[in-house]
Amino acid sequence: MEFKDYYEILGVKPDASEADIKAAYRKLARKYHPDKNKDAGAEEKFKAVNEANEVLKDAEKRRSYDQLRAGGYRQGEQFRPPPGWQEQQGFGGDAGDFSDFFESLFGRGAAHGHRGQPRARRGQDVQASVQIDLQTAFDGGPTRLAMHDSSGGERVLEVKIPAGIQSGQVIRLSGQGQPGMGGGPKGDLLLEVLIRDDPRFRLDGRNVVHVLPIAPWEAALGATVPVPTLAGTVDLRIPPGSQSGRKLRLKGRGMPGGNPGDQLVELSIRTPPADSDAQRKAYEALRSSFGGYDPRM
Repeated sequence: MEFKDYYEILGVKPDASEADIKAAYRKLARKYHPDKNKDAGAEEKFKAVNEANEVLKDAEKRRSYDQLRAGGYRQGEQFRPPPGWQEQQGFGGDAGDFSDFFESLFGRGAAHGHRGQPRARRGQDVQASVQIDLQTAFDGGPTRLAMHDSSGGERVLEVKIPAGIQSGQVIRLSGQGQPGMGGGPKGDLLLEVLIRDDPRFRLDGRNVVHVLPIAPWEAALGATVPVPTLAGTVDLRIPPGSQSGRKLRLKGRGMPGGNPGDQLVELSIRTPPADSDAQRKAYEALRSSFGGYDPRM
């Protein structure tokens, strides 16, 4: 049988850290996953990557493998394990879906327990991310989401979004991760929720910011105008003498939660164009009425 260099298969150095091995495995698992890659040989490469990860992710198996690899074996060379290797290392059993090389070193005992005694093992957790709109984050509730997992697969799940969830918050879905081994339970799905940009609102922590255009006379004289919020339109009183950039607070109209946020309404004065003679005369009359006013002072 041929020797397998698990470091070469994952494309990492022999002194690679656990994080390096994990990152390399995820990248290659996505690349060669049979559901995503239909090229000839992709499935075999996927199996090889899984086998390499099975050995290198576990400190005990990796230490035993490194001890053997130190003998100078190279990828593809003919190989036969030293006499009594499995008994010396405390491994034994059937290797299941792994290669003859893996079986000769570890047997199924490497993945299920020592000396061939099956041991239930919980499946690995899977990390994924999904984007939702701001309104969904505000309302919460059951939502159907299409997501990609770390192995490159895609699936649709119904997820209960907590009302007021923040971007970057992680939802744990029990039993939606990798299958267990030896009858062990499935791992969990760790779903990072990201909130898409909204054309009307901007998040500032739990507060929601909305820029409200107003006319010059509304700013100068005051007015009551409709303002959109994530819970519906409300009427807002603009105080007389308001300026662009002034922020008015709608208490409790931000993201819900134990400590709900507010909505901050930022005023933006918009000057209408003077397209007609009458409109230009109106601006001239305004200039005359406020002849001593200098906005730069």
